[in-house]
Amino acid sequence: MPETTYAGVFPIAPTTFTDSGDLDLEGQKRAIDFMIDAGVNGICILANYSEQFAIADDEREQLTALILDHVAGRVPIIVTTTHFSTRIAAERSRRAQAAGAAMVMLMPPYHGATIRADDAGVAAYFSAVADAIDIPIMIQDAPVSGVTLSVELLARLAREIPQVSYIKAEMPGAANKLRALIELAGDALAGPFDGEESITLIPDLDAGATGTMPSAMVPDALRLVCDRYRIGQRDAAIAVYERWLPLINYENKQCGLRATKALMAEGGIIASEAVRHPTTPLHPGTRAGLVELAHRLDALILRWAR
Repeated sequence: MPETTYAGVFPIAPTTFTDSGDLDLEGQKRAIDFMIDAGVNGICILANYSEQFAIADDEREQLTALILDHVAGRVPIIVTTTHFSTRIAAERSRRAQAAGAAMVMLMPPYHGATIRADDAGVAAYFSAVADAIDIPIMIQDAPVSGVTLSVELLARLAREIPQVSYIKAEMPGAANKLRALIELAGDALAGPFDGEESITLIPDLDAGATGTMPSAMVPDALRLVCDRYRIGQRDAAIAVYERWLPLINYENKQCGLRATKALMAEGGIIASEAVRHPTTPLHPGTRAGLVELAHRLDALILRWAR
């Protein structure tokens, strides 16, 4: 296992498409460059905010190779390798490591509204993935899976499977869960992260989170929040966070995964903000409100490419 501990801001890269729905590979590279220039500590690819559920297997491989080659070690890359099948999840993780991933992230196995693994199945799933790779594993504890991962189970996985050293908590009450998990898992947990666009970042940092996995909308601002908090300047961190919170809240409650691409297109980073059907584009009124808020804050995403 690498001795490096990953912390800070690891935004999720959007997957960029042309207006016709094909992969926009040049736009993808520009989106990655924007995040790196914004000062991120790392990047996560092929996650739910990357529309991984709308991407074919061959496109996954193409994007993984393209992004890792383009990043060329500038920042660590987490590759999401979730799949219901233990075998496929392990193989995806093996290929991600071979391509140069620093870590893989997986949700527990689920399919649809009712097909779930029990605790023993979840444990066996992550154990099999760990047997396939040497790099760290982040467990994504998210409501979208519909799987209840207890603090006791997560702590046990962290203690018993060396690669399981990061947890991303993004359910209601994430701070309480992080606090309990940190206490129970102890040194086995190298990185308690939050997610959900960092909408509860300050309470989660207070609970002991060492990293956050937001969208790629305002990574520079969130890096400043985390850096100030880390050196003990909590009030200064809160001041920055509260300035940007209305935009983060608007993204989380009004736009979802479409916000980042809308602002990247508005700022000229990418040519199209297209999402793949059946996801629909932002309503023009919602988009206008998003852009207005971002302009009011002079967001880097709107001026980086100018």
